[in-house]
Amino acid sequence: MWGSAKLPKARPMASAVRSGWAGLLVALRLFPARPRKCFMEAFFTSTAIVAFAEIGDKTMLLAILLATRFRQPLPIILGILAATLLNHALAAFAGQQVAGLLDAPWFRWAVALGFVAMALWTLVPDKIDDDAGEVRHKGSVFLTTTIAFFLVEMGDKTQIATVALGAQYQSVFMVAAGTTLGMMIANVPAVYLGEELVKRVPLNVMRWIAAGLFLALGIWQIWGLVV
Repeated sequence: MWGSAKLPKARPMASAVRSGWAGLLVALRLFPARPRKCFMEAFFTSTAIVAFAEIGDKTMLLAILLATRFRQPLPIILGILAATLLNHALAAFAGQQVAGLLDAPWFRWAVALGFVAMALWTLVPDKIDDDAGEVRHKGSVFLTTTIAFFLVEMGDKTQIATVALGAQYQSVFMVAAGTTLGMMIANVPAVYLGEELVKRVPLNVMRWIAAGLFLALGIWQIWGLVV
C-alpha cells in the first residue's frame, strides 16, 4: 500500500525560480499582476509621449552640446541611457507610490489635469541655462554625461511626465522602460546628427504632437471619471 502511493510531481527548479521572481516583483509593485494588454499600453504610451516631448527639450539640447564638445557618441549615448534609467525608474516609482497612497477620486482628477497642464507646458520652447551649458569634464565622458544628464533631467517635463505615467499605470518597470526608450529614440539621433537635427526636424510640429498626446491622455482620464 505504501509502495503504491503517488507523490506529488516536483516542480522544475527553473519554473520555481521564475515564479519566485514574479512574486517578488508583484509584492514590490514594480511589476503588478495585470493583464498583458495593460503592460503594453503602459509601455507604448510612455514611449510615444516621451519621444515626442523630448524633441527640442533641454535634455536633448544638452545631448547636442555634449556631442559637439566631446565628439565621442558611444560613451555619451551610454551615459544618457544610464542617467535616464535611474532618473525615470525613481520617477515612475514615486508616481506609483503616491497613487497607491492616495487612491481617491480627487487624486485621479489631479493626475488627469496634470496631463492637461503637461500639454500646455510642452508647447513652451526650452533652452539650456548658462550653468547647465557649462559642462565641466573631469574624468570619463560617460561619467560626465551621466551626471550632467541626470541633474538637468531633474524637474524637467519628461521626468514629471514619468511621475504622472507611473501614477496612471502603477507599473514602474513598464513605464520606466517606455520612457527610457522614448528618450533614446529622441537623443541618439541628436548625438549623431547634432545641430543638423534641430535644423531639419520641425520642432514646433513635434511639440504640438507631444501636446496632443498629453491632452488626449488627460481627456481620456477625465472622461473615465465623469462617465
